[in-house]
Amino acid sequence: MKYVNANDILPEELLSMIRKYYQNGYLYIPKEKNCEVKRKTEYKIELEKRNQHIYLMHLEGKTNGQLGTIFHLSGASIRRIISKEKVAYQQVKEQIEQILPLWGIECKQLLQIYPSAWEINQSYVIKVYDDKRQLKRNIKTAEILLHCAIPVAETVLTKTGEKYVECKGKYFFMSAKLQGHNISNIKDNAIAWKMGCAIAQLHLAFIQCEKEIEFWDNSLLKEMKGWIWESLTKNEWKILTEAEYSKTVALLEKTDDYLPKQLIHRDVHFGNFLFFEGNLSGYIDFDLSQRNIRIFDVCYFLTGLLAEKTDDPYTKNEWIENVKSVMAGYESVITLSVEEKNAIPCVMECIEILFVAYFIRMDDTKSANDAYRVFRFIQDCESDMKSHTPISQN
Repeated sequence: MKYVNANDILPEELLSMIRKYYQNGYLYIPKEKNCEVKRKTEYKIELEKRNQHIYLMHLEGKTNGQLGTIFHLSGASIRRIISKEKVAYQQVKEQIEQILPLWGIECKQLLQIYPSAWEINQSYVIKVYDDKRQLKRNIKTAEILLHCAIPVAETVLTKTGEKYVECKGKYFFMSAKLQGHNISNIKDNAIAWKMGCAIAQLHLAFIQCEKEIEFWDNSLLKEMKGWIWESLTKNEWKILTEAEYSKTVALLEKTDDYLPKQLIHRDVHFGNFLFFEGNLSGYIDFDLSQRNIRIFDVCYFLTGLLAEKTDDPYTKNEWIENVKSVMAGYESVITLSVEEKNAIPCVMECIEILFVAYFIRMDDTKSANDAYRVFRFIQDCESDMKSHTPISQN
């Protein structure tokens, strides 16, 4: 039997839990006896993720007809899925209404704004968690960020001074609603510069968070060579060719050891950054925060601009101008290494390959093809990025 170092394959959070029971020795983990049960469980999880994805897009305004086209489902199937999800979330809504008195709040308006979040009286946001550890980590993260003068939502304590409420196996956390709104003019280069600054300032504060909290230590390279490769292979490379995948991953593998790693947001887009009167007023949603390569956040934000559904898509020159502005804003706070600058196009392409694989797993062929088109767009922009942005030519 081959020996495998747990540090190489297990997330840090899981490894920390195992160490509480056993460490500094060999641990045998038996193979799942009932593989069929495991496959059924994995399939059920994928269906649950797909249905949640459908419901989120429903909340965002997609019609049943549009959802049917995207997911290749009949109108009846879409209605059934949305109806089932609504029933589940209605139960959570009723729980929220029952526990609001614990905060001394009279509910006049309760609006679902996300599958796991509701807005209360236009003044508060209550979020529901299944994982208490994640909730407590997010609360601690917000406390540290506030101490570092990063604008995040403040916790609203219950009347008895508790930070969250447990009810029927779920955990409810309330925060004050942040002032501001999401940006609609995504092509504004002045805002792009401010976003670059905002990401860098958050990264500086995250360094302090890492000193006090354990986070999942993830690797974009391992993801590329793991579930992403498996998903694309299972799809028989119908959207992205194996040659395109291999070329991009080889470039990432060549430079990965030289890219600084730290805690990142992992979900940087205009929906998670609020602005008021032209200035940043708040950061939200740290559920996906993890240790990874530092430039992931910047690259994720810039590729996300290309994925925005709009009647006025980016031209190459418009996007390159936004790239220049974001990078200049970031480097006004944190100087990127030569290796990071050279790796930016490759990391962007990896992110879009990730989305191709993700949407394949969600049976969302249209979105997978959209991600592939963004991948090709970025490839077409490589020379322009190296010529017109702070990226090094060395």
